[in-house]
Amino acid sequence: MTSKDQDLPADTPADDDVVLNPNRRKILGGIAALGLGVATYSEDGLAAGLPASEKRTNALLKQHVKHIVVIYAENRSFNNLFGNFPGVQSPLDDVSEHRSVQLDRDGLTRLPTLPKIWGGLVPTAQTVDGKTFKIGENDISGLANKPFKLSDAQGEPLPEAVVTQDLWHRFYQNQMQINGGRNDQFVAWADSGGLVMGHYGNTVNSLQLAKLAREYTLCDNFFMGAFGGSFMNHVYLISAAPPVYPNVANSPAKKKVAVLDGDDPRGTSLKVAANSPRSALDGVPLFVNDGAMTPDGYAVNTMQTPYQPSSVPPAKGGDPRYADPANPNTLPPQTYATIGDRLSDRGVDWAWYAGAWQAAIDGGNKSPVPNFQTHHQPFNYFANYAPGTAARARHLRDAGEGDTVATNHFLADAAAGKLPAVTFYKPQGNLNMHAGYADVASGDQHIAHVVEQLRQGPQWQDMVVIITVDENGGWWDHVSPPKGDRWGPGSRVPALIVSEHARRGYIDHTPYDTISILRFISRVHDLQPLEGVAARDRAFREDNREPLGDLTGALDFSTRRV
Repeated sequence: MTSKDQDLPADTPADDDVVLNPNRRKILGGIAALGLGVATYSEDGLAAGLPASEKRTNALLKQHVKHIVVIYAENRSFNNLFGNFPGVQSPLDDVSEHRSVQLDRDGLTRLPTLPKIWGGLVPTAQTVDGKTFKIGENDISGLANKPFKLSDAQGEPLPEAVVTQDLWHRFYQNQMQINGGRNDQFVAWADSGGLVMGHYGNTVNSLQLAKLAREYTLCDNFFMGAFGGSFMNHVYLISAAPPVYPNVANSPAKKKVAVLDGDDPRGTSLKVAANSPRSALDGVPLFVNDGAMTPDGYAVNTMQTPYQPSSVPPAKGGDPRYADPANPNTLPPQTYATIGDRLSDRGVDWAWYAGAWQAAIDGGNKSPVPNFQTHHQPFNYFANYAPGTAARARHLRDAGEGDTVATNHFLADAAAGKLPAVTFYKPQGNLNMHAGYADVASGDQHIAHVVEQLRQGPQWQDMVVIITVDENGGWWDHVSPPKGDRWGPGSRVPALIVSEHARRGYIDHTPYDTISILRFISRVHDLQPLEGVAARDRAFREDNREPLGDLTGALDFSTRRV
């Protein structure tokens, strides 16, 4: 493994013998790709007013990156899967006690032990390799106040094929757990007790994703774009901004407004209920109102799509393609710009392939298989992609189901060389690694199979594949997120860059977040930047810090592999 960044002299020749310079990449990421008033765009799309080396880098990206594929899995912190991967900057086993010890809800008292795993590690009996697992909350207790390897009641390693209990992964709780970057109240503000500190012990050897990380590039400072859960981070991936609910105080959703500790509608902590257990050892915390909305009208926890498929049925006598707008769980159609809009404005073809999308439309979606979740097609929240629009028909695509080209339309298009220039792929629910309804092993094997199919496809030679998860799923991570803006970044999550042009056997320590994917797409295709991306970078600059990267530090054009 190597993780040393390589700088380049100013007179680097304008040819393929270029390793992308992370320092210059940061300059471009903040100036050109994010359009902060310095660079301008010419008719051919190349940013003007940039150093010559950056123009050469842009040209190389245009020459060699024709297809970007984003594979978006679910709900795992970096520690949970990759904490001790060889060569990472801050291995889990090297974390000192003061950086991992968890405090009680008063923010002062060290917990003498971790709480029980409220609800049990494996609440529903499952049989894996001939052994049945059912682990209740009284089967594991007295865990030391530190990270631990997930095990059964007898201390044997828990197989990655077992579905564990789900954990809270919500906007305000995530910030309360991070506690100003100390990451010392994950246990205090969890609904699963000590489970948040668990991690898998042998994933370095067992995961197919780990094999890909050894072959290509693993990013060990990649953070979820927004605090909280899957809904927020799916919308953030495509827009870098939270959804809006106009005049929420007088809307059907008024009872979904969170009650915060203090009067500031931009606050970061929920108000604790008077009857809440005082200690994390005594039970799950209770709040006055743990709502989906901020007091000033932003949707930060799960809301339902305004269009079908939705868990909210149509209004009686209303358009059957719509969810009932009077239902408090229905989010009004969003009208701000997405990365899809920017790509379409530029004439770049793109699509979001959602596993089991058509099954959900047809009413055939089942749990646990295929288990489509409504926010797994985030463009379905936006008016530009409403039912009946040409944009919806073109860009919101069904990925089908399973692992074969006969049933998985995303894989079929990959095999036929028909993937658009920018492709998002969301595996169906049981294959996305989400705790509570999916296991790690199935999702890991599925993603590895997808990558192998992409490598065998005709578009591979000029493709960059970005594999990450939407958010941490409530699992603890010890690395402090960089201070950004009101919305994030949140906790650290795994991310891999897989490509003929990815650095080989490399660990990229560059700080990134989910919207680094938008930075990369915008740079490759010279897009007008989304305001949310620019706003986050302004927040960094106002604090005299470098904005987060655009993933080009993971690429290397110095060796031809085609």
